[in-house]
Amino acid sequence: MSDDRDAGADTAAWPVELSGVTESVVTTLGPNGLWNAAALGLHTGNPVTARTWGNTRTRRNFRRQGEGYVQFVDDPVAFADAALSIVEREEPILESANAWARVAVERVDAGTSGGTEWEAWALRPLESAVERETVPTIDRGFGAVVEATVAASRLGVAEYDEDDLRDRLAHCASVVDRAGGPREREALERVREHSSW
Repeated sequence: MSDDRDAGADTAAWPVELSGVTESVVTTLGPNGLWNAAALGLHTGNPVTARTWGNTRTRRNFRRQGEGYVQFVDDPVAFADAALSIVEREEPILESANAWARVAVERVDAGTSGGTEWEAWALRPLESAVERETVPTIDRGFGAVVEATVAASRLGVAEYDEDDLRDRLAHCASVVDRAGGPREREALERVREHSSW
């Protein structure tokens, strides 16, 4: 494991280049002593920010602990499980993490949208590591799984049109059927299991 933390430094570099909204999985320590895994979109900027929606474990753990582990995964099943179900584990780093950053979080804004409370957080890496270097491949099925988790998480939220979300889910399923591999198909089944789709 290579550690990018500088001796005596308060911050470290992100282990990967971020652009737009980069999807990640964050683990945060809960009061039960277990690490909760959840999807977290990282908004590029200085500082990098992220939003938590509703009274989630991530929001409560950010408030309580002031930190977490942001992880970059390319396993669609790990992402779908983190996005739509409760995943708790004894260690903070997922086996599927290609890279990670332990981050300090600070609440920088809050509000309500569509009846759901949100909080915005600034994330500053304290240490980071690259676990595996891989040659990236582009799989349309993985992108469709990510989009399916977003649509599935909005089912039942009054601000969103249910028929539009279900159409989007059907489209994502057709992309996975045509362009995804076995892990993407399994991930799509997890989306179905973990949601009201």
